[in-house]
Amino acid sequence: MNWHINQVMYLFTGVSIGSAPHIFPILIALIFAVFFIRYAKKKLQKKQQHVFLHLFGCLVCLTVLVFHVYKIFLGNYKIATDLPLYLCSFLALLIPIFTQYRKYWMYEILLFWIIAGTSQGIITPDIADGFPSFDYFRYWVVHLGLVIVILYATFVLKMKPKLSSVFKSFFALQLYVICIMFINHLLDANYFYLNKKPASASLLDYFGEWPYYIITTQIIIIPYFLLIYLPFHLSKRSYK
Repeated sequence: MNWHINQVMYLFTGVSIGSAPHIFPILIALIFAVFFIRYAKKKLQKKQQHVFLHLFGCLVCLTVLVFHVYKIFLGNYKIATDLPLYLCSFLALLIPIFTQYRKYWMYEILLFWIIAGTSQGIITPDIADGFPSFDYFRYWVVHLGLVIVILYATFVLKMKPKLSSVFKSFFALQLYVICIMFINHLLDANYFYLNKKPASASLLDYFGEWPYYIITTQIIIIPYFLLIYLPFHLSKRSYK
């Protein structure tokens, strides 16, 4: 009985790890990704594959733009907390550029940023307003949509990273962090959680307090990226 009461409460509050509002979007996205990728590979010509990917990338980007316009019209938009500068929102704004031009150097960077960045958000969602709020749908369209885009590029467009891609992505991330540190200082903000850990449960809780969780994260980024690269490395060896 208590479980059912809690589930009802989660519909109108933040999303709890393992709850139905957490698991269902992931399952739906998984089913959609399999269908979307299989359909594109088997039924679409190359030009059509590019168009489908770009339309989907624009949808992810548009979701973020509309959400921010919506918040501005509500009158409670705050520059110090609401700008799309958190990694996944920032990537959502960039993703139509990648889906339009499909530059390999962008793929090298985005693959690791998206898989590493969204995995944290998918496993430990940080959503202030639960289902059926706009914030709830925006959150899952962005996080799961980014993953679908990069999987599509990998399996349909047959893009694959190199070992050097790990380090390119790492150094690009350092540049992003430096820019966000400057913006945080300018706005007295906490974008990318560089000044304070998120209020919701996250892996950062195991890395100590500030600044130790930042130092620990920096230390494990390259091993984490290498772990992401490992399946690609093994797949290359299997074809030899």
